[in-house]
Amino acid sequence: MDYRTKEEQVADYLRERIISGVYPRGSRLKQAEIAEELKLSITPVREALKLLEAEGYISGDSYRGARVVPFDPEASAEILNLRLLLEAQLVRGVVQNITAQDLAELHALGEEFATAFSSGDRAAARGVNYRFHRRMYDIAGMPQTLHFVQILWARYPFDVINAAHNRGPEAVQEHNEILQALATGDAASAMIAMRKHIESGWTVLKTSVDDAENA
Repeated sequence: MDYRTKEEQVADYLRERIISGVYPRGSRLKQAEIAEELKLSITPVREALKLLEAEGYISGDSYRGARVVPFDPEASAEILNLRLLLEAQLVRGVVQNITAQDLAELHALGEEFATAFSSGDRAAARGVNYRFHRRMYDIAGMPQTLHFVQILWARYPFDVINAAHNRGPEAVQEHNEILQALATGDAASAMIAMRKHIESGWTVLKTSVDDAENA
């Protein structure tokens, strides 16, 4: 059962679409369109947008509506270090709490991610990638830490990273390494694998930014 409120479910749906690039940076989010798409009233959508604004995913404007925040390259290095610290704690919690059923669900998401990338559907792959990490960190049972991590995710350019050439095979392999460590209950290896995964994405980002500046 999903014990989240409607606004929390809508917020998670919108986070995934922002991180995956379905809603590009700077694009406008219209309450009525989202409500119609999800077959919901305006109220949970409005409350979900307030949550996302508080987390930094969107910026609100009483005249122009909500817009997805732009990517700030100057903040990314600091965010990287904070992610490494907080997500390491979440991974430790995952190792302590994970069940066979949890592991099976993560493997299924990992396979879905690999399939999406191999078929060339990068938007779908980015969405599954969000669900993979979110599902994994839910297992840790550390809602406050996860809340702060989601704030960091709002400011991190996953869409740029996952759009990079050849990122897919690397990310698939890194996911498998994380899952292998979780399966054996090896917290140290799982934390190292997650650190490698995060830093690998950062390297891809830096290369993409440098290439754009030199073009």
